[in-house]
Amino acid sequence: MARVLGVGGIFFKAQDQAALVGWYRDVLGLNMMDWGGAFLTPEAMAAHPGAGTVFSPFQADTDYMLPSTKEFMINLAVDDLDGVLARCAEHGVTPLKLFADEFNGRFAHIMDPEGTKIELWQPRPVG
Repeated sequence: MARVLGVGGIFFKAQDQAALVGWYRDVLGLNMMDWGGAFLTPEAMAAHPGAGTVFSPFQADTDYMLPSTKEFMINLAVDDLDGVLARCAEHGVTPLKLFADEFNGRFAHIMDPEGTKIELWQPRPVG
């Protein structure tokens, strides 16, 4: 049966591509390649029970993505939320919101320099 296997990529426009590539490299530690993006392998997610890719349309009037004015948010799974937030702080990026631990992990919201809301998620095993 034909079916979707997962998300193959996230592609979006940047006002200053070089600066944004540098921000994702320096602040979030993504291994940005010379071609301007990062290649994340499924093995990294598979090594963390409870991790997976979520595909979820929201109601048009949701305020979950505020203060971003964009119609989308990027959720990035991390292996150490405290460590990623410490690296963010070193670059002057403070969380918009820290969430109480939830059944499926820990979350924090930050914004990239171009106004895209980033949800950082440290998954934990569910079940």
